[in-house]
Amino acid sequence: MQGTDGGAMLTVLLPVFLNQCKLDLASRMRFSSLVLKNLTRRPLRTSLTLLAFSAAIAAVVALIGIARGFTKSFSGVYESHSVDIVVSRQGSADRLSSSVDEAFEEKIRAIPGVDNAAGVLLETLSFEEQGVYGIPTMGIRTDSWLRDDYRWRERAENAESENPESASSVADQAQVSLGVNLADRLGVGIGGSVSLFEEPYLVAGIFESSSAWENGSMIMPLEQLQLLTDRNGQVTYINVVLRSDATVESAKQISEEIQQLDRRLLALTTDEFVQTDTRMQIAGAMAWMTSMIAVVIGAIGTLNTMMTSVMERTREIGILRAVGWPSRRVTWMILLESLVLAIVSVVLGSLLAILLTWILSLSPSVRGILTPVIDLPVLLQGAVLGLTIGLLGAILPARRASRMMPTEAFRPW
Repeated sequence: MQGTDGGAMLTVLLPVFLNQCKLDLASRMRFSSLVLKNLTRRPLRTSLTLLAFSAAIAAVVALIGIARGFTKSFSGVYESHSVDIVVSRQGSADRLSSSVDEAFEEKIRAIPGVDNAAGVLLETLSFEEQGVYGIPTMGIRTDSWLRDDYRWRERAENAESENPESASSVADQAQVSLGVNLADRLGVGIGGSVSLFEEPYLVAGIFESSSAWENGSMIMPLEQLQLLTDRNGQVTYINVVLRSDATVESAKQISEEIQQLDRRLLALTTDEFVQTDTRMQIAGAMAWMTSMIAVVIGAIGTLNTMMTSVMERTREIGILRAVGWPSRRVTWMILLESLVLAIVSVVLGSLLAILLTWILSLSPSVRGILTPVIDLPVLLQGAVLGLTIGLLGAILPARRASRMMPTEAFRPW
């Protein structure tokens, strides 16, 4: 009997439950339709809000992507050569212009656990006759293992002779190798010439690297660049490669041993060297500071739009309160309207940022040197900031709407 009564009760309650679910679903559908209807009621204002909101998101995503690309391009210089430790001068305000005695290269190579080491002299030169300025130039020994890491598209035999004895011999023997992007930018190939300090330099090779920065750079024999820049016997930093069985602890120990060679030496792992570089820190800080300004502007724009919408719909909101809408439901309506604007703006802003950074990366002054990186983490940061803008801009209007009394609908205007 109990089983029969339970079955009969289930037969009675199940249709009631299903009917209630249908009513709840229909209510939610009507609620979402109302939210969308409120946004499309004023298409011009909604479009302008989306435009401003999307521009703010695009600025955030683009700037973070450019800063990330800058860091990745810089770190790619060391990753392309599997460098584990970078040795520079202690206390240098700009590590990329520091000076280290090249004699330390052999001493570092003799440390147990070190597989190889190579000094690099870094300078920024310009081809004024071709109108190309700020070219990263690396001075590397002709027999250095660093050169084996490049993919040489074209290379002259017995090119880049070293040990020039005088300035005139430098002019006679002066040779350079160009990154593939720099060669395309200059429109020269192997056997061509470029002018430095009003002297012709033979293009002895064209190379390609996995680093975009190196593809836009130039390589000279170390002693030639030392002579040109009056930095004889000096390098900017020394790249160190550890043995394949090296661990994090052994890398730290080797870094300490390197610094014990001379108190003026600073040995950092590649990640530490990149992350603590002044240029990387400034780029990241500028990107986030500009992003915060965009967030504030976007939040103010959203606040203005939503507050105006609430003021215009005072009578409507008062009627909703009069027919039984709780203040919490009114709050959710305003917040959802703002969140819908934020979601659409995040999508449009992200697409706009990808398009703009792609166009900018094709410009002659940037191509081959910097490639913006707009990947999933960057897009997620933009999405979080966009949703934050939407919520911040809607809090005050939602609070005002939720406090409206039903009598507001009958107030004369």
